[in-house]
Amino acid sequence: IEKFEKEAAELGKGSFKYAWVLDKLKAERERGITIDMTLWKFETPKYYVTVIDAPGHRD
Repeated sequence: IEKFEKEAAELGKGSFKYAWVLDKLKAERERGITIDMTLWKFETPKYYVTVIDAPGHRD
């Protein structure tokens, strides 16, 4: 997260550090929007978790 925080701050988008965990495209990071859908799955001792990042608005 520290890496994303530094990179986001350099582009003046410090509050986007958590979004950048799933936003991999350069255009997504520069424009601050999600272009490509991403899934991230993991499990804890009690739960299966799926994090989904999907586009949600038009340009």
